[in-house]
Amino acid sequence: MESYRMLISGKVQHVYYRKCVSQALMKLGLQGYVRNLENGVVEVVARIYEDEFDTVLGILEKGSPLSKVSDISTEVLEDDDIIYDGFEIRY
Repeated sequence: MESYRMLISGKVQHVYYRKCVSQALMKLGLQGYVRNLENGVVEVVARIYEDEFDTVLGILEKGSPLSKVSDISTEVLEDDDIIYDGFEIRY
């Protein structure tokens, strides 16, 4: 299991993107969070098994019915020693 930080750009704020993504990732049983950044990007930090990675990317690309994702950048967090309690929306 790896910890990832993903930055999602496009029309992803004020369109229920965080809610849709968080509900889908909770159903997968992932740990982490989703939050809006001040620059209009949405950040997702999650612990993901390798065989779930493509599923997670699909969820992030789909988003909400009103969202339009233009880019997703991904990085592995090497020193992520935070203990997450499920998946949450952070404000």
